[in-house]
Amino acid sequence: MKAYIIVDVTVTDPVRYEDYKKLTLASLRPFDGKFIVRGGATEALEGDWKPGRLVVLEFPSPEQAKAWWSSPGYAPAKAIRQSASTANLLLVEGVE
Repeated sequence: MKAYIIVDVTVTDPVRYEDYKKLTLASLRPFDGKFIVRGGATEALEGDWKPGRLVVLEFPSPEQAKAWWSSPGYAPAKAIRQSASTANLLLVEGVE
């Protein structure tokens, strides 16, 4: 079953965050992860949610998603993200 990581990011250091973006793509490959949404324009259709930078990642399974998030390959990028932004991350199982 596919899984998605949904991220709502508020970037606090845009220069440093660019370093994060450069490292993230390569860290996804070993886990067959890919970007579905990566910071595009958003529009609230209902409610008052005003996300910062919205990102959606797709993985083949929840296990692969969690393995990527906790992997040594993602650790350097994660440290940069955590120092250059604040974020909320959700793991969501897909429908098949």
